[in-house]
Amino acid sequence: MHDLTYPPAAMSFLSPGKLVEATERPTDCLVLAIDSCVEGVMDASDVLVERLMEWGVDTIFGLPGDGINGVFEALRKQKDRIRFIHVRHEEAAAFMACAYAKFTGRLGVCIATSGPGGIHLLNGLYDAKMDGSPVLAITGLQHSDLIGTLTQQDVALDKLFMDVAVYNERVMSGAHMESVADLAIRTALTKRGVAHITIPVDVQIQEMKKGRSSRNPAHHTSAVPAYFEQLPARVELEHAADILNRGKKIAILAGQGALHATQELEDAAEILGAPVVKALLGKAAVPDNSPYTTGGIGLLGTEPSQDAIKGCDTLFIVGSSFPYIEFLPEPGSIKCVQIELDPQRVSLRHPADVALVGDTKTCLRALIPMLKKHDKAFLKKAQEAKAEWQKLMEERGTRDDKPMKPQVLGWELGKRIPSNAIVTSDSGTITTWWARYVPALRGQKHSCSGNLATMACGLPYAIAAAVAYPDRPVYCIIGDGGLSMLLGELITVAAYKLNIKIIVIKNNTLGQIKWEQMVFLGNPEYACDLQPADFVTIARGAGIDAIQIDDPTACGTQLDGVIKRNEPVLIEAVVDQFTPPMPAKVKASQALKLAEALARGEPNRMKIVLTNAHDKVRELV
Repeated sequence: MHDLTYPPAAMSFLSPGKLVEATERPTDCLVLAIDSCVEGVMDASDVLVERLMEWGVDTIFGLPGDGINGVFEALRKQKDRIRFIHVRHEEAAAFMACAYAKFTGRLGVCIATSGPGGIHLLNGLYDAKMDGSPVLAITGLQHSDLIGTLTQQDVALDKLFMDVAVYNERVMSGAHMESVADLAIRTALTKRGVAHITIPVDVQIQEMKKGRSSRNPAHHTSAVPAYFEQLPARVELEHAADILNRGKKIAILAGQGALHATQELEDAAEILGAPVVKALLGKAAVPDNSPYTTGGIGLLGTEPSQDAIKGCDTLFIVGSSFPYIEFLPEPGSIKCVQIELDPQRVSLRHPADVALVGDTKTCLRALIPMLKKHDKAFLKKAQEAKAEWQKLMEERGTRDDKPMKPQVLGWELGKRIPSNAIVTSDSGTITTWWARYVPALRGQKHSCSGNLATMACGLPYAIAAAVAYPDRPVYCIIGDGGLSMLLGELITVAAYKLNIKIIVIKNNTLGQIKWEQMVFLGNPEYACDLQPADFVTIARGAGIDAIQIDDPTACGTQLDGVIKRNEPVLIEAVVDQFTPPMPAKVKASQALKLAEALARGEPNRMKIVLTNAHDKVRELV
């Protein structure tokens, strides 16, 4: 829990008679501080910052501005107790808050000024909403007596945030702040979503006693956490166990909700003889060198995972709402048991015969004693298929032809990332190389933008990870398109001297979009190529050392030269843009669409044909 003992500087306004009492009873310190400052010393912003600290918040990501200056003054006064991470774009601040919540399990907080500052937060906040990350967004509004009069930056941010937020409120007075802040934080944590507080600039500096009604006594809310560990009814556990015990070929689909239940997942897999297939956000739920997992599923997944899912007679979904329904068995064709914390997500992707609503670890611990030992024939078959798949990955990851294949960078990088590392990925073709070639090891953390799948998140995610865990190395795998969007955050990395290795896979094109145009629509690529950028020079200009890798035979050696350095380094890996991030199993319809795109005038058709033929996907051409 956050240390509630106040430093002397924070307690200097207390009367001498109350100083000892507050020190001896730190949980009462806030009440005494507010009571002592009610006569014009403590304003609404001071109360907000005190509530944040009372809830254990010690880090805020954002950008200052005149529409939020009252809160920034309160942050300045508490700068020894709460860190402010200064970013170059508010969108990055929201991404950082989302990632901070993902990696720590704590509340992520971001702050932005009125109007455009608040608007810029939205993409990162939708990332938090769609991946279930608890985030508090704090924004400013124009003066309360000018709202709605077309004044400068007159944007009703509370209305704008209605869809993204589970709690969304405009603070009306100094007296309103305390209870709103407590409820916003509690709601974000319990509902695992975005809470938003927007504060008119004049209200930010309003004394807390202003506007207090007789029905609003001071300090009627608290920062006492409310823990909820739901255990399903025994009859439901028995029903789930019966279905699993009757299954002959069981596959486990594990997602983000199972990240903290690695041992329980492996125990269940051992008893059930079940391969563990991982959704993208569940990449670190079971290490990739575990004998139980076959790797990922979906467009970025593995062939043995797809075979396991399609070949099972019982599907056990554990903490996942994997969105690509087409990769799951046909509804009604198999039995299904689901563990899900959010009842709203039950039977969302596949009809569950029984659902255990609760925390993954809690539910598995209650369920495992009821399970019967299964034959391991299905698991053994999956293990053999995984071994063959790994041979294919090694073959593609060790090619020495030029231009360098992106798989080579992934393969060499994956062998060198230590077990205490945190790995972030951006969205695009690079997500495939991360998902397939960079193994999750026991002890590592991995994440990306899951359901929103937004570009530009990779570097802000890495910054949040490095801020949260300064003693752990962080690796950011990002494409040239994604990095270009929030390029200014390289300066943030340099400013805070964060130990991040930024691996830019540069192919001078929006690769994922290029292949989607051809493979899913049958159209020649259009408007996908990027003006080449020299990221080595850009990084050095921002204050970060950088190298370029373009020779597959030297890739490993060059990585060895920088990867263990305890400082930020950018690695620009120049790769072949004609290597497609294809699904593990190519459908006939996809092959036909690509053939149509080539026949309709795809400008790079000969290079694509040659690359695909060499990669042993001749069925595409």
